[in-house]
Order: sequence, then C-alpha cells, then structure tokens
Amino acid sequence: MNASQIAHKFKPCYKPNQLILGYGQIAVVTGWTVRESVAKKLDNSEYAVIGQLYSATRGIDFLVRNLLLNPHVRTLIIINATKEDRNAGSCQCLLDFFQKGYFKGKSDTGKDCWVVNSEITGYIDIEVSETALDKLRNSLNVEMQSSIAEAVERVHALAKIEYDSWGEAIEFPKIEQESTILPGALYGHRIEGKTIAETWVKILHRIRTTGTIRPTGYDGKWQELIDLMAVVTDEPLNFYFPEPNYLPVDAEFISNYLPQVIEDAPYQEGVKYTYGQRLRSWFGRDQIEQCIGKLIGEIDAASAVMSLWDVKDHEKGGSPCLNHIWVRVVENEISLTAVLRSNDMFAAWVANAMGLRALQRHIRDEIASRSNYDLKIGALITISQSAHIYDDTWGSVDRMIANQYANICSQQTYDDACGNFLIEICDRQILVTQTTSGSGAVVKQYSGKDPLRLIRDICASSPAIRPDHIGYLGIELQKAYECIKSGKNYNQDR
Repeated sequence: MNASQIAHKFKPCYKPNQLILGYGQIAVVTGWTVRESVAKKLDNSEYAVIGQLYSATRGIDFLVRNLLLNPHVRTLIIINATKEDRNAGSCQCLLDFFQKGYFKGKSDTGKDCWVVNSEITGYIDIEVSETALDKLRNSLNVEMQSSIAEAVERVHALAKIEYDSWGEAIEFPKIEQESTILPGALYGHRIEGKTIAETWVKILHRIRTTGTIRPTGYDGKWQELIDLMAVVTDEPLNFYFPEPNYLPVDAEFISNYLPQVIEDAPYQEGVKYTYGQRLRSWFGRDQIEQCIGKLIGEIDAASAVMSLWDVKDHEKGGSPCLNHIWVRVVENEISLTAVLRSNDMFAAWVANAMGLRALQRHIRDEIASRSNYDLKIGALITISQSAHIYDDTWGSVDRMIANQYANICSQQTYDDACGNFLIEICDRQILVTQTTSGSGAVVKQYSGKDPLRLIRDICASSPAIRPDHIGYLGIELQKAYECIKSGKNYNQDR
C-alpha cells in the first residue's frame, strides 16, 4: 500500500459492513442498485467508498456522518437508475441536500432535527452541527447519473484528478436508544386486525413490548420476534390509508410498487430481482398462472403453491425475503398465506402486505373471468420468521405507537371465534354454557363452584379464546361465586 492509499483509506464509523471501501477520493451512492455491480467495474484505487441508500429518513444521517469523518473525499456520484430508486426517492433527497440545503424542523418522532429541503423527507440528527453540514455541502462536487455505465465512466475520468482534503475529520457520536422489554414467548405469535394499518400498529407494539434485542448481520441492532403470524381480515380492495396517514407508504408509492409483485420484469444490471420476476419467469414457469389454472381445475386444491426461493440463493447471497405463497379456497373464500424469512416490520411489511393483497385480488379476479367461480376475498396471512424493527427506527415506532395504539384498541370489537359464554346459577352451582357466535347453538357446558377451576376448564377446551374475553369471564365467575355465598341473585353483565 503506497502513501496515497494510506492517506485516502476510507474509515467509516457507521454501517461499515454495508460499505465497499477503497482508496480513492470519490464516494459512490448506488441507491437500490446492488453496490457490487458497480464495484466490479472499478479499481479500488478509483473510489473511496461504495454504498447503497434505501431510505432518506434512515440513511442520509449515517452517510453524512461518514463523509465528515473522511475529508479526503471530494466527489460524490449518485446513481439514480431504477424504478425502485425513483419510487423511494432517497437519491433525489440526497442530491437536494447538497443543492438545496436543509432547515431546522421536527422528525416524525417529534425530535428536533435538520430536515432536507426536498419533496422527499430526509433527516439529519441535530447534534451534527450546522457549520459542519455547510462545510460538507460546499466542499464536495456532487453529480447524479442515470445508469451504472454512466457512473462508471465518470468515476474513471474523475479518479485521475488529485484533490487536497477539505479539512480535518469531524466526528459526531450517535446517541444510543435504550428499550425496556417485558417477558414474552420467544417463538410463535399471532396478531389479527381488520386492516393492514390496524394490524401493523399491533405488530409494532408487540415487537417493542416483548421483542428480543439482537445484533444484526449488517450493523447495529434490531428488536425481533420469531415466527409472527399476522392475519388481516377485511382490507379493502383499493387499500385503506388512515387520515392523516401514519403508514410508511402512501397510495402513489403503492401504485408504483404493486407491479414489482404481480408483473414480470426483464433482467436489469444491478437489480437482483423483483418478486414478480421470481413468480413469473425465474424458474421457467409462470407460477401465478399455474395457481390460477390449478384452482379453476380443482377449486378446493391444497397445492396452489408458489415458491420464490432458489436453491442457488445459498451460494449467491441476496436471497428474497418473501419465500413462499400458498393460495387456498375454503367455503367459497380465497385466502393467501405468505412466508417471509426476514421482515422489516416498520419499513417493509405494509408494502409487502399490500402487494400480496393485490396478488390475492388478481388471482380471484382471473378465476372469476375464466370460470363460473365468484369467490369472496378472504384473509391475508403473513408468517414472518424474523419479524424485526431496526434500532434506527425505534424512535419513530414509539411515537407512532403512542399516537395510534390506544385508539386502535378502543375500536376493537368483542367477537370471539370461540363463541359466547352464558353464566347462570343452578342448584347452587355455576353453570357456563358455550354457544357459537353465529347461530347461538349450544356446544358445551361447564359447571362447578370454583371459578379458577372453571376458567382452567374453559381455557383447556378453547385455548384460542381471546385474552380480554377470558379476563371478563374470570370477573363474572367470581361475581357468581360471591352470589352463591351470599344468597344474592346473579345476573351476568351484558
């Protein structure tokens, strides 16, 4: 290693495992384009660092901090090449930071921060000084390129020029967040909601309450639940967006995202795959069409299955988070179950769920147009084997939970799939009659004087009973027991 390489070796303090490091003076931001697809076309003496930028709200702060620590970097090349880049807007937001500046405002968590002067929301922590930000903006030459080829050609040309460093390295230590975790099960969780929005809030609350904090395979930490099943029962066909919208996506984003799930896509350098590509053509078969044909021919088939996992993913890396989809028709209702090996529940799950719902609707509509089956849209179920929230979003999650969770809980209905329980006193015994929630047919009776034993018998027979329902029954059974002791009449609280 020569003296120039030693002087120009890029030294990141933040997210180092997500960066490709070199010895030049040019930083390359690839957006959603795979960073390795750019690095393989360059010598490491031509670039200082190559990294991706998925989110402006989560990534620009780390990027700025690393650039401030490496003042030998004098040029920033931003690659804004794909539909995913244009949909996310992170590359445009980064360019706007350098060209249009920033202002003091509030993050979505209510914290003071620097807000990028852009149509795309981007934040930088307030502890990074205004003086340092202005120095960085005035010291770097920033260019945006629309393809890998254009970016590589530009790096080749600029790498021949030697620049002096713009100053001394500046470090702003990042403030760590701490979380209080309640005891909870390690494996197997079930959460249900009528809409994706409602279910999402419940998911985030569960993870923040009982999720285990672990180091990630990249940098930083995440809070995680293992094997989380989310059931969405009544999402509207055109999707529900709250007003005001607290979701991480809006209708325009989703309209641009849905083709990535349903439609095929040609190969594009720097793009690993889309879910639609894996479903439509990756394995030489259109799996969506196979499922439609399978169900038309055998409507109650249990084998309408689609797989996105390629055995070669073990060798190549970059495997899809969504691995397996199963479509099932039961009682004239079509449901869809998806298994995801790894799921960012804050930033990605809502879009994932809406994409899967659109696929479910597409399959239902195609079956209707090609056969005499007029199916109802049933539940959407996702099973996230690693359901996690990254530490750089914990503040946003906590703020959203504080604003929305209590309101969502107050709107819940009290319907229980396990039915209703009618309590009365007969011959100085507590008699509990269990009925179906629909017709009211009697399915089981329990009797005795001991409320605790009755509760245990009910839970043993109906282990899926709602927790708030069993709590209510405990209160009522104790009231009935007290009435037996005192000789008073008992009337169940309706």
